[in-house]
Amino acid sequence: MTGKRVKEKQIVTLMVELYCRKNHRVGGICSDCQELLDYAEKRLDNCVFSDEKPACKQCLVHCYKPAMREKIREVMRWSGPRMLFYRPGVAIRHLLSKPFESTGQRK
Repeated sequence: MTGKRVKEKQIVTLMVELYCRKNHRVGGICSDCQELLDYAEKRLDNCVFSDEKPACKQCLVHCYKPAMREKIREVMRWSGPRMLFYRPGVAIRHLLSKPFESTGQRK
């Protein structure tokens, strides 16, 4: 497994854990969030683009089931901005590692 995939898994894990801790308050990660995290990690492991993997929202091949895709999107929308407060170093490194994107309308 490449360093890029390891980092992506770490980011997803941090985001899901933060989301669950602040929204579900179960003292750990709840079973629904653990299921989502396991699914996301499996998708990363099986990505057809390997090291050339784009951000999932920009990918041409959507490998997530629609329900799981919506769940991960919700987690990322909620956790993304908050990562700057809870894990600023990780958030800044993640933002700087991505190419700058235009903030146009969704397709």
